[in-house]
Amino acid sequence: MEDQVEVSAIEVLPVDALAHCFLSLSSFKDLAQVSIVCRKWREAVKHSLARRDKLSFAGWKMDDDSLARLVQGAFGLNELDISRGCWGCRITDDGLYKISLAKCCINLTSVSMWGITGITDNGVIQLVSRARSLQHLNIGGTFITDDSLFVIASHCPQLKVLILWGCRHVTERGLFALIRGCPKLESINVWGMRVSIECYVSLLTIKPHLLIKPGGVHLHAGRVPQWPIVQ
Repeated sequence: MEDQVEVSAIEVLPVDALAHCFLSLSSFKDLAQVSIVCRKWREAVKHSLARRDKLSFAGWKMDDDSLARLVQGAFGLNELDISRGCWGCRITDDGLYKISLAKCCINLTSVSMWGITGITDNGVIQLVSRARSLQHLNIGGTFITDDSLFVIASHCPQLKVLILWGCRHVTERGLFALIRGCPKLESINVWGMRVSIECYVSLLTIKPHLLIKPGGVHLHAGRVPQWPIVQ
């Protein structure tokens, strides 16, 4: 009598069913370990990535190639968070360029690049020029300049929220271009920027319902703030 090999239930699951199970894994370390189990599971991990509409790498020590490889496999991606949550983040302009080539880029509605000091206007411009569906963009804590805002103004007509926290190289010129180029803009965070109170008042003259958040205080039209601007 031949020996009978016991097969577990998970081993007979089709790839699509495995991919659905792997959607519950939020840790990319776990996904990496799962993908080396066998060829079938590796294929299921790829399918799982393709179905995800949100990816967050905040706090992970990612590099350009690893980031691009994962994003390019997430065909249905809408929200991407690559904020720097720890020292050792190695994301540069090259990584943003590779993300801009991904099929999902045109469908991205939310991107956070908070605190990534290794990126410049060149990388941001590459990304936002293709991400025309953006509604929420966080580029706070970076060294971008007005050049990025000029491209955002001309390529992101759906933008509603922009975070420029600590972007001290952005000037009034960039902010005015942004206001005029993004008709749906509802809120901007300009804490820590070297911009005068007169600039904020002028912005609200152009767009009265805009919510401006400098220094943690919400500023609306018709209100004269009594707090200093960081110079």
